[in-house]
Amino acid sequence: MIKKETSFIDLKQVKIDDPFFSRVQNVVIHTMLPYQERVLHDEVSGIRKSHVIKNFRIAAGDEKGTYYGRVFQDSDLAKWLEAVAYSLTVEANPELEARADAIIDLIGRAQQPDGYLNTYFTVCHPELRWKNLTEGHELYSAGHLIEAAVAYYNATGKRRLLDIAAKFADLICQTFGDGEGQIPGYPGHQEIELALVKLWRVTGEERYLKTARFFLDCRGRTPNYLLREMNDPNHKVIFPELRNYDPSYSQSHVRPVEQKTMEGHAVRAMYQCSAMADLADIQQDEALRSACQTLWDNVTKRRMYITGGIGSSGLLERFTVDYDLPNDRMYCESCASIGLMMFGQRMAAMLHDASYYETVERALCNTVLGGVSAAGDRYFYVNPLEVWPANCKDHTSIEYLKPVRQPWFEVACCPANIARTLASLGQYIYAIDERSIYVNLLVGSTIETTLRDTDVRIEQRSGLMHGGALELDVRSSGTHPIVVRLRLPKWLEKPVFRLNGEGIQPAVENGYAVLAVNCAGEHHFTLSGSVPVHRCAANLQVRADVGRVALQKGPFVYCFEQQDNGENLAALRMAPDAAVEEKAPAEGLPGNLPELDVSGCRIVSTGVDDAELYADCALRTEPCTLHAVPYGLWGNRVPGEMRVWVDTTIS
Repeated sequence: MIKKETSFIDLKQVKIDDPFFSRVQNVVIHTMLPYQERVLHDEVSGIRKSHVIKNFRIAAGDEKGTYYGRVFQDSDLAKWLEAVAYSLTVEANPELEARADAIIDLIGRAQQPDGYLNTYFTVCHPELRWKNLTEGHELYSAGHLIEAAVAYYNATGKRRLLDIAAKFADLICQTFGDGEGQIPGYPGHQEIELALVKLWRVTGEERYLKTARFFLDCRGRTPNYLLREMNDPNHKVIFPELRNYDPSYSQSHVRPVEQKTMEGHAVRAMYQCSAMADLADIQQDEALRSACQTLWDNVTKRRMYITGGIGSSGLLERFTVDYDLPNDRMYCESCASIGLMMFGQRMAAMLHDASYYETVERALCNTVLGGVSAAGDRYFYVNPLEVWPANCKDHTSIEYLKPVRQPWFEVACCPANIARTLASLGQYIYAIDERSIYVNLLVGSTIETTLRDTDVRIEQRSGLMHGGALELDVRSSGTHPIVVRLRLPKWLEKPVFRLNGEGIQPAVENGYAVLAVNCAGEHHFTLSGSVPVHRCAANLQVRADVGRVALQKGPFVYCFEQQDNGENLAALRMAPDAAVEEKAPAEGLPGNLPELDVSGCRIVSTGVDDAELYADCALRTEPCTLHAVPYGLWGNRVPGEMRVWVDTTIS
């Protein structure tokens, strides 16, 4: 069964006007994208070169040279183009669009006559095409190209990149499957699945949906295709760390519909789950839907950090076991939290349940925002909850931890991924179906759309974080009644609704307040309530956080930095019921989010003097005020220590 309606919106219908997130989008458009464009052209000195544009020129025959970079280098350019597409829906930029068009022409020249498009295999190993699905990332890079093509077509109406991607997708559909002469394999790194669904939404071509489903259904079959590939004596190894291949690393240990726990590489898992949710919704597949819910519950209730970070192990960027959530050696790749947002968005759309956006919002406001500097030109690949800069040393077990954001990476998947996510923020704020408009994120913005042959305009302004109210102006031009479903976030207490100044008590369904608009005209809704600071504890099974407290206001988790609290943050203590005072934003931090001051103490002596390492315990403390700032903004001032969780004092 094919589900005809969709709950995803056209980004051209949404304009963001928000004190916090407008600044974020401006940084993306005016700093991140130009900076990343220069990096992709190798025009930024003093950093690891990208070579991605040159790789395409070499593959196109425009110049001679040697391929440089990882096997998935093409995907960096694809994600940047996707971010450009979304940015053009926010702000017209003919010069940027023209440069993107020139890059798209270059991509077209690099495409092979049969549709194949991958600079690494074209330049380096044309004889190994489709022979290393485990490590080669051909289908992964193809997926990102397709996503970019769909986004660029939706933003500009131009078909050039869409036609390139469709030609490649047609080749993939011909190459893979259970038919005679087809390859019964699937990608080592998922991405193509969700991309083919997007291509189907634009083209209506059922072969794309069929192939996406094939890649899911054949995953985890016995014998394991990827394991058989890796054990072939003629197999060309690309990543030595994968020599002793564990199929759970790529979620191919069992069929996706049978998976009960979130295993393996975190980004791959999220991309797979996003595709599972897409297909479960479109095809009304109850077994697939149930598997999605099981995996979502496992990751969000047992394997996720308070910041929305996932994938705790620095070895192979993967999940480990339930409640293994260390703070000082964690991994939590920025791309993994982006994948979690993608998964949550689809679960909410499928089940019309606002609770999934609690996690989407958590990941967005903390890990994803924290992955880029306020200036937009420095990035975190890894997002720890505790940093001691002196201990972030190369050639150690935690050399992946960086105490400051980096200008670029050898594996540069995160910068452009962050850019495309923040540029497309509108698709997370609103959703529609045949009956309702969903307001999922309380972000100042406007949407203009048509629902049930009725033109609708919604403008929202939110002052909840600063003691004000959410205002929702709904203008309907038609005679058909419409429904606005406004998410009631769990961090909002004692909500009060008014319609045109009069108190109302709307029904609440699946976490949404149901606001009925029964007639044409303008309707002014307000939502007020309190947004207190919460002192958060972790499940007792989270060993790293037993006896510790974290602070959260609204969706923003807070952290303590050395600049505000001095050295050795491990010596700080805070009572679980300590008074918290909201102060003006810390100097040097953007976003107008308050600093939090909380009473506590500092251990100033343990009874061990500087001449000894250990001695009899004789603790001495002094009262102090602890100063906390939003985690998503940490590391934007003076480099130093940082921690989210603080040990408690117990009377």
